[in-house]
Amino acid sequence: MTTARHVGLVVLGAGPGGYVAAIRAAQLGLDVAVIEARWWGGVCLNVGCIPTKALLRNAEIADLIVRQGAAFGIGGQIEVDYTAGWRRSRAVADTMSRGVHFLMEKNHVATIEGRGVFTGPHAMTVADATTSELTFDHAIIATGAVPMTLPNVRIGSRVMTYEQLILAETLPKRLVIAGSGAVGMEFATLASSFGCAVTIVESLDRLAPAEDEAVSRELTRAFRRRGIDVLTGVAVTAAEESESGLIVQLTPSGGGERRSIEADALLVATGFAAPAPESGLDAAGVRLDDRGFIAVDDVMATNVPHIHAVGDVTGKMMLAHVAERQGVVAAEAIAGGRPKPIDYDSVPRATYCEPSIASLGLTTAQATASGRRVKVGRFQLAANGKAQALGEPGGFVMLVADADSHELLGAHMVGSGVTELLPELVLAKTSGLTTDDLAVAIHAHPSLSEAIKGAAEAVSGQTIDA
Repeated sequence: MTTARHVGLVVLGAGPGGYVAAIRAAQLGLDVAVIEARWWGGVCLNVGCIPTKALLRNAEIADLIVRQGAAFGIGGQIEVDYTAGWRRSRAVADTMSRGVHFLMEKNHVATIEGRGVFTGPHAMTVADATTSELTFDHAIIATGAVPMTLPNVRIGSRVMTYEQLILAETLPKRLVIAGSGAVGMEFATLASSFGCAVTIVESLDRLAPAEDEAVSRELTRAFRRRGIDVLTGVAVTAAEESESGLIVQLTPSGGGERRSIEADALLVATGFAAPAPESGLDAAGVRLDDRGFIAVDDVMATNVPHIHAVGDVTGKMMLAHVAERQGVVAAEAIAGGRPKPIDYDSVPRATYCEPSIASLGLTTAQATASGRRVKVGRFQLAANGKAQALGEPGGFVMLVADADSHELLGAHMVGSGVTELLPELVLAKTSGLTTDDLAVAIHAHPSLSEAIKGAAEAVSGQTIDA
């Protein structure tokens, strides 16, 4: 039986961008329905950000006890059970996903299980749902992105995406990871902490190529100390199953002799691409950019004024917190407000490998290429009392500033716990504060945040503690 319904706003996808947009729109008085086919809370809550952080917490404890136990007076026979940690990660993910349903109900947002497909600019069908036809005044598309694949490498039981690996109750003994973005770096940390032999393969010339070169160098040293084999300037070009597991073919990115390594599994973590246009975007008249993502303006509107798009499907910064803010901007614009456009240069970026990476704004190379005179202030965490007390003195805080005005252009940090230092720097950058302002602000002692003060002082050559 066909059931029809009209709503003021339909949101297609219940990930961080979609469910936040729906709730904000409902708060502003709109009649809202959300359609989701699989993951309430999106990839992030179910098989991404949240369960990986739960697993990484287990990895952190395992590292502390197994690798550093003697320094903290912990000894004896110790067993580390990955499967127990995996069960905890699934429980955390389930709790958070249920929380999304609770928020929808609390804010009177209708939820529809199924796959929505546009049939026109103001109409949609929903497969496998009680409500099978919808008309609407406004729509927000929040359907996410899909993992990139590699040429000549077929995803299967041993060649995995992040989803397959995070849903597996056990880890492979030998893991090759193709790609050193956030997914690759975090899984390298996780697997190595539980005793896996890990090889991370990056086709570009350095690890974490989107980060500042100084961060890449520090990470490479730290990963190799952890026993992770780091191969850069090399691409995975084939993977074939063998009697003992998997034969992974590697080819130098600039050409040259191929080599192969044996593994039990290959994780393809080379980034994300635009999803296949299966949502009827042509019928709605929505235009895509040259990469296949949905083109949007500053308030997330597409070329069809009453249809907006948020999150990874826009091809902007593929981060959950960016999707959330985009969702708020879109909802407020639809409700008739004038939301402030997002300043993507001030968006924090965090990778929860060990040591962690935290950054925002321009790298040293980008700032220099912009034509400015650049001054860099750097503070080693080895000189920070809190880092020493925690037994994690590796890494640094580095601030990139305009040499004349000391305007904060970028921040780049690597070290245990540095992701928690980002809010101060985001606030400083969005508020137009200089490194001089950061230097005179009194920071609690002892705290990791003192490293920000030290780096800010270094910009003007006034560092006291190092």
